[in-house]
Amino acid sequence: MTLDQLRPYVSRFLDPFVNGFDRIGLTPDGVSVIAFGMAVLAAVAFFLGGQAHEIWYVAAAVLVFLNGWLDIIDGALARKQNVASAGGDLLDHVLDRYADIVIIAGLAAGVENYFLGFLAVTGVIMTSYLGTQAQAVGLDRVYGGLVGRADRLAIIGVVGFLAYPLAAMDPGGLTVIGWLLVFLAVVGHLTALQRFAYSWSALE
Repeated sequence: MTLDQLRPYVSRFLDPFVNGFDRIGLTPDGVSVIAFGMAVLAAVAFFLGGQAHEIWYVAAAVLVFLNGWLDIIDGALARKQNVASAGGDLLDHVLDRYADIVIIAGLAAGVENYFLGFLAVTGVIMTSYLGTQAQAVGLDRVYGGLVGRADRLAIIGVVGFLAYPLAAMDPGGLTVIGWLLVFLAVVGHLTALQRFAYSWSALE
């Protein structure tokens, strides 16, 4: 089970934030843009963390968690303001994909391992693509599999915190961030294949 499936259970924790954003006149699209901004800042912090400024990994972890939290809030705010729309959903998904790309780019650039970065980002993008492509062929949107977006952000955030005290470790010739990229690559592609298999069987 992925963390995406737990979204309905955290709704009561969202209310103070949703009400606060609503009171100051922020729109769901505005929250989506701010969430993307957190992802860009996280990417910069991951890059700086990999350039012998390990304390930046802590900042990157916080920013990743903020991106994930705001990504939940924008939908809740849209429902509260009764402005949920296909356009808002499109913007949210586009910015989420760009957020995934820039975060992984920051991780890869920081440790200067662009091959692992390529494998990781293609796994992540294919996971998301298979989730929405199922909907395009008449099925429900697929969120299942080994690791969904919420899981991925949680893991990146936790590893970001751990990367600060463990920065000097390099088991197998890879830093903690390098192994994170390996994990994202392997699990991303496996999750994409899981979603493909599920969708294929559902169409038969």
